[in-house]
Amino acid sequence: MLTLVPDLGDLLRLQPQFNAGTVVEVLRELGAPQVLWASGPDPDHPLRDALPAARIAVQDGLAPEWHWADAEHEALVGFLSQYPQGRERLRAAAQAQSALAALVTAPLSLSGALAPDFLAQLQAQATAERAALDEGPGTRWRARRLTELAAALAGQSGAVLVPLDDLPDLLRLLPQASLPDTTSFVPGDLSRRRALADRAWQLREEDDLSALLAALERESGDEITPRAELDAAAAGVYLAVGELAPARALLEQAAHALTDDLPRSLAGLVLARLGQVRDAQGNRELAQRTYRAVLALNYAPQVAREAAQAGLETPFALTLH
Repeated sequence: MLTLVPDLGDLLRLQPQFNAGTVVEVLRELGAPQVLWASGPDPDHPLRDALPAARIAVQDGLAPEWHWADAEHEALVGFLSQYPQGRERLRAAAQAQSALAALVTAPLSLSGALAPDFLAQLQAQATAERAALDEGPGTRWRARRLTELAAALAGQSGAVLVPLDDLPDLLRLLPQASLPDTTSFVPGDLSRRRALADRAWQLREEDDLSALLAALERESGDEITPRAELDAAAAGVYLAVGELAPARALLEQAAHALTDDLPRSLAGLVLARLGQVRDAQGNRELAQRTYRAVLALNYAPQVAREAAQAGLETPFALTLH
């Protein structure tokens, strides 16, 4: 039996009730020791951290390689944009894409994402885009891609992670597949702590920073949102208001706690931010060593590598708004 588990990709960081912790919790409820990866190729995908940290094995190699389809799509867009009728078709496609973006960025729970009416709305936007640009380069060969993916999954069993907007078509192409039963599913502590950390990494002007710091300090952490990440996130709050000393203390504490068992992105994020704080305090030589440590890691997320490279080229200066 194949169970299709929906994935939001990087948008998992924005959904308090449907984040990387939520996905881990539902996989555990399914009793899945591993998951088949049929989602996007982004190496910085949040589940690339969360699943291994939760001791859930990931089996790759099922999703077809479709990067080339992006180039064909861009070529079609360039061609259509030269003609009035083509521009009208592009506007119709853009409306469908905007409607899809609105669906997946509005507050969303896992149960809500799997509801029949929500899946019908997803399908309607895919249909609208296909009507505007036709199947083929206009849809990045969506039908062909999903047909090949369904063929690859046909002989598999267990849990498979697929992009949320692919679910309606895959359910049609894989009649023996099912969705997780979320009738009694309620996000738990893994989901709550992950939502807290995700929120702390993305500060907004209207945030109550004292309340956010207090919430971070109360938590002990878990395998996918460890105490070291909560410390690093709290350091980011202090840095945002120019309090460099507590930011540095928390980051150095987080750095000392880094181990191979922690989510793989954490070392790069902690060290890149620590380099910036040391730079802002005038410790240029030590900051440069910290930036180089980021670039020497076997893996660091792109945002950390970019911050470290920028810090090596130009000393980081704190700018408060």
